[in-house]
Amino acid sequence: MTIVNRLTVDGKDYFLPDPIDDLRARILAAVKSGGDYVNIPPLRSGPGIDILFSPGMPVTWTQIDVGGGESTPAEEEPTPNPELEEYGSI
Repeated sequence: MTIVNRLTVDGKDYFLPDPIDDLRARILAAVKSGGDYVNIPPLRSGPGIDILFSPGMPVTWTQIDVGGGESTPAEEEPTPNPELEEYGSI
């Protein structure tokens, strides 16, 4: 199971690898001090991005499981949905 953290800042999403505890602490410190820039690291590689965090800015954290679950075998046909049959196939 791979967990990816999504940070939504003012309506924009940033995807982050674990661990995020230090980043959360830096964002909280920036907000408590009245505002400051915090570097958001990239998911894979690169320099990241500096975001100005200030009091009142909407920030949301979400954890997403991106794998490791059971998948449907290729031989197994999906159950047809009669409500969608009228639309045909793509």
